[in-house]
Amino acid sequence: LMCGIAGQVQLDAARPAEPSLVRRMTDAIAHRGPDGEGQYAHGPVALGHRRLSIIDLHTGSQPMCNEDGTVWTVFNGEIYNYLELRTELLARGHLFKSNSDTEVIVHLYEEYGEDCVARLKGMFAFAIHDQRAGRVFLARDRVGIKPLYYTVAGGSLLFASEIKALLMCPSVPRKLLPHGIDRFLTYYYMPGAETVFDGVLKLLPGHAMTIEDGHMRTRRYWELRFDVDPRWTRFDDAVDALRTLLGRSVASHLISDVPVGVLLSGGVDSTGVLRHAAEHSGQALHTFTVGFEGQDFADERPYARLAAERFGTRHQELTITATDFASFLPRYVRHMEEPVCEPPAVALFHVAQRARDSSVKVLLSGEGGDEVFAGYNKYAHLLALEAMKNALGPARALLRLGLKASAHLGARSLPRFADLVDLAPSQYYLSCTSSPFTPFNRTKNSLYRPDFAAALDLRESNRPTRELFDSGSGGSLLNRLLQVDMATWLPDDLLVKADKMTMAASVELRVPLLDTDLLEFAASLPPHHKIRGWPPKRILRAALNNEVPPEILKRKKIGFPVPYDRWLRTELREFASDTILSRTSMLSECFERDALVRLLDSHRRGEGGAQEVFSLLVLELTHQQFVAGEPTRSVPGPQQQRVLEETSR
Repeated sequence: LMCGIAGQVQLDAARPAEPSLVRRMTDAIAHRGPDGEGQYAHGPVALGHRRLSIIDLHTGSQPMCNEDGTVWTVFNGEIYNYLELRTELLARGHLFKSNSDTEVIVHLYEEYGEDCVARLKGMFAFAIHDQRAGRVFLARDRVGIKPLYYTVAGGSLLFASEIKALLMCPSVPRKLLPHGIDRFLTYYYMPGAETVFDGVLKLLPGHAMTIEDGHMRTRRYWELRFDVDPRWTRFDDAVDALRTLLGRSVASHLISDVPVGVLLSGGVDSTGVLRHAAEHSGQALHTFTVGFEGQDFADERPYARLAAERFGTRHQELTITATDFASFLPRYVRHMEEPVCEPPAVALFHVAQRARDSSVKVLLSGEGGDEVFAGYNKYAHLLALEAMKNALGPARALLRLGLKASAHLGARSLPRFADLVDLAPSQYYLSCTSSPFTPFNRTKNSLYRPDFAAALDLRESNRPTRELFDSGSGGSLLNRLLQVDMATWLPDDLLVKADKMTMAASVELRVPLLDTDLLEFAASLPPHHKIRGWPPKRILRAALNNEVPPEILKRKKIGFPVPYDRWLRTELREFASDTILSRTSMLSECFERDALVRLLDSHRRGEGGAQEVFSLLVLELTHQQFVAGEPTRSVPGPQQQRVLEETSR
């Protein structure tokens, strides 16, 4: 059940919960579950649910309880091994009244208590109220595919699938934290347990929380270990094992009582998912891809079309214009909630909406493939740099001078590496993976007003990844890089985008490449199985050799290019400038106006800075919608009035 959940737990058990508050919370996330709603209240606990029906369309309503009504749950996600677990639980004498995966969680908790979470395979965020024990148990899936936010306010713990539900409580402050703003401008997203909102936290991936006797305790129930397994020393053996795991994972992710589609990006990951989906699906698959108006960027659609033709899908394409992008921005901010610099998210919403209009409520994607199999160029770059540093030893200074000199030969990226030669791995990891707002180019310090900067400890800006990297147990440099990205970049940026944008369209997105067995297998591989020379993702490409079109398998990684840089300098120029430079904006309290003007002028001249401009724009729109409670003043394009009306509803 892809849904939205919410709840309240009074920390003083003598105080009754407030069902009316929980109803307001679920109403705020009705887009996550337009097919139904449910409420439960017992003493100090109230649970709420909004349903998007995917499995067991007729008897899977929530909240759901056990046989005698003493254990209740609300659940968001999909449990892919629920049929196996159901068979086991039936053999142990449990009685089922539905065919849903939700009810499996209830009975699994009865059987194993809080250890039930270790037996679940899938994406999930759920809450269980155990009336007899006076206990509430919250859990989130291993890699953070499904979100779960919480806060303590007015003497109660509140939790929900989205932050906007928590803000329905008058006791929750509508305030952005200064250090949260600074951290967002360091990473372009918010890594770790903190959000930019005062008092609002994320339950971390692979973690569970217990609320009992007025106390809260959190524990980690799963951690990805990067320990090489001797079974996979031979590359060919590992490739054969990966083929089997890919097929098994995709097959399990196809389970549904509604039509399933595949989101194609034109790359190796999504095409590999389609290849196995086409084999294991019992019906013709729908595929969807998106492109952008204009000719000044790479177009992924021809490669997606090639994959669709190869596997005989019902394929649809759509084109996003600058007007589409601009008109959706208020809703982008409203649905993302946490400020995230992810312009491709706008396209993801539009393609999810097209799928929904085509009666497809489930989409598979290749999200996670780059983090699992080391697909980003930064991994190869950092490994190459570290190898050069180790080989040169004391001669690093000569390398540095040579890289600097390369600027005169047109190699623009190399001088940047020259600045990194003397840095520790954790420092140059940050420099290659986070915002140019970092202290590496000192831009951020020059932007802040003195009174705002005085409220910050700038040494804390990069603490989340610095601590993870320095304390990592991944062994090799590559595995440490992957370990940090799996703990931060993946759940706090990519999966936030994936969940929020598809749920905004009332569509469920599934990510077979983040299957638990697949993750643990990949983590057990020798590093050179993933990267050895070029191109990256060596083992995944080998597993898909002769199974996907060679034009896709051998092409250079492009990513998902969105021409927002050009749009911010043309169609969106006036809107961005008016929003960022408004004298009544939140930004005017944090940033030096002259510095913002210089940043905008530099970007308009084509000297870079698109990410900074978009991030500042998103930050101000976040403040307008969630703190000031104001609709966006103006959105360019003919759809302006309609968008403003939708946003204010």
